[in-house]
Amino acid sequence: VQLVESGGGLVQAGGSLRLSCAASGSTSSIHIMGWYRQAPGNQREFVAVITSGGGGTNYADSVRGRFTISRDNAKNTMYLQMNSLKPEDTAVYYCNARGVIPPFPNYWGQGTQVTVSS
Repeated sequence: VQLVESGGGLVQAGGSLRLSCAASGSTSSIHIMGWYRQAPGNQREFVAVITSGGGGTNYADSVRGRFTISRDNAKNTMYLQMNSLKPEDTAVYYCNARGVIPPFPNYWGQGTQVTVSS
């Protein structure tokens, strides 16, 4: 499975961005998709996750109410709508996809930079 993120960029505080993650390859092995981020000097942290049917979502406390995760299974694409962005949201955002049955595949995208200016 290959994951390609897009949609990152530079935005002012209070602005919005929408990230996309397009999956290709053996996507039938994917059950859960999510977004993670890593700021300079920090460890990669969880942002949001969504189940295969799209009915189950979860968010980090720091983004809940501002970010919305969604997926279009017909297009094998996941999205992250980010509103009310803050400078502390600045990071490289990574797409993750994984399966929940053996051999428990786990895939990462190359990341897309999001920079929020104050």
